[in-house]
Amino acid sequence: MDQSVSKTIRIPHTEVDGCLIAGVLQQSLPEESTDGKSIALILHGTMGHKDYLYQKRLALRLPIDSFRFDFRGNHETPGEWRHGALADDVADLQVVVKYLISNFGYKIKLVVGHSRGSIAAFHWLCTSEEGKTVAGFVNCSGRYRMHKIYESLLPIYKPHFDVQGFYDWKVTVARKEVVGRIFPSDLEEFTKWDTSIVWDRFPLNTHVLSLHGLNDTTVPPYDAIIYARALGSRAPGSHNLHLIEDADHNFTGVRRHGFSALHLQFLSRVQRQDEIVDTILEWWQLCERGDLKTGVWSTGVRGKL
Repeated sequence: MDQSVSKTIRIPHTEVDGCLIAGVLQQSLPEESTDGKSIALILHGTMGHKDYLYQKRLALRLPIDSFRFDFRGNHETPGEWRHGALADDVADLQVVVKYLISNFGYKIKLVVGHSRGSIAAFHWLCTSEEGKTVAGFVNCSGRYRMHKIYESLLPIYKPHFDVQGFYDWKVTVARKEVVGRIFPSDLEEFTKWDTSIVWDRFPLNTHVLSLHGLNDTTVPPYDAIIYARALGSRAPGSHNLHLIEDADHNFTGVRRHGFSALHLQFLSRVQRQDEIVDTILEWWQLCERGDLKTGVWSTGVRGKL
């Protein structure tokens, strides 16, 4: 049974006055000194929060300490949320890293990002000094072809852009209705974000696991294949690609054989999240042992086709 302890922490933002980044520090052995200890960072996606999807489940089961937090303008962290402001996410991430290192003595060893959080993590890993020493990165549903967002979202947004100059995206975050206002300039800024830096600047030693649902209609699964091509030829770092049948962008959806409709409604929100956590933990165990090789990840497939 897990004996870890959760500590709520609010980190003063060094670039935004009055902004405290809300996060949860999960410690497996809270009585031990954190100086020199390894820690994992768990990053949420667009209009998400620190405890949604698989994030909290993963934190509770990881064999190392972890920190998960709300990016600026999301859930419990104040500030302005902007659809195109990926640079703000990278800045938030760097503030968190500096705080964990300077105040606790942690070493960032693992980063797990979902969707937008994955995009920010890729950039941070490619551009920061601290990112060079990260042992493992899990890329969940990460976008590479930024311009593809026009194909999926512009048909929805454009009628509103034409009438009122913006689109109000209404979503439920932690059981509360939230409205994200999106302007045409936000989409333009988003599409200009440079993901190509992973080809030349991603750390050579960092192992990567890319998880992507084949039913993802938000970010095409082919983007994961591009990341596999970009990162698969590095040495000694490796890249493992895991494409998940029936799963969507948030990793819901289950294998339908043998389940009733009622069971499917429940399992779609539970089973896949546990499957994601199981996969990450198995991959991380091999990463820690130095047993990873570039290829297609096939956990749980043998004998179950």
